[in-house]
Amino acid sequence: MSNEVIFRDDMTVELVKSSASDADVIWAARVSTAGEQSLDEIGEDPARSAGLINYLARERHGSPFEHTSMTFFVSAPIFVFREFMRHRIASYNEESGRYRELKPVFYIPSKERKLIQVGKTGAYTFEDGTKEQFDISVKAMKDAYLIAYDSYQKMLDAGVAREVARVVLPVATYSSMYVSMNARALMNFLSLRTAREGSHFPSYPQREIEMVAEKMEAEFAKLMPLTYGAFEKSGRIAP
Repeated sequence: MSNEVIFRDDMTVELVKSSASDADVIWAARVSTAGEQSLDEIGEDPARSAGLINYLARERHGSPFEHTSMTFFVSAPIFVFREFMRHRIASYNEESGRYRELKPVFYIPSKERKLIQVGKTGAYTFEDGTKEQFDISVKAMKDAYLIAYDSYQKMLDAGVAREVARVVLPVATYSSMYVSMNARALMNFLSLRTAREGSHFPSYPQREIEMVAEKMEAEFAKLMPLTYGAFEKSGRIAP
């Protein structure tokens, strides 16, 4: 096997571009009553209009939050991206296994990852597994990954097209993508892909996509602190 196999238990998220501030929400909202005078809000201190942002979030007047944009570069296993792309409120461009050789980077859970599902579908929780369960899981994953990638390399070496050879690779293979969304879409994503006490509608996301969501949320909170605060105050419901 020519490439060194890497096992990871983390996700990476980088904010690469943004046009998103609390002020963007304010001038977009003010046009309803002020018309062209709403242009005067551009460049103004948004803190003096925090009440307006709270009102918009509480009453779910969501369109002013759409006049923003954030683009993230995400590195995560393919199975996380398949969960992510169920959200049809964002734009995606992902690394292609048709056009480039995929690297042998695979996901294994950390020791903190809860392994045991308790309860029935729709009403379950996760609990810690034993050391034996963790060791069995990690060994099984690593063994499967090594066999799969060796088969992938053999097919490529035999001249098989990348788009055919890739079918043997597991969904735990790491991929990368750009994802762009506005603040309203991001709040919707966060409401569904993070588990937080105090949420008006509790969510039960898979831990791995929640790890991505947490990193995106941290960037959102820095970019738009008033909007983020209003999101929290409204029970983490997207407006």
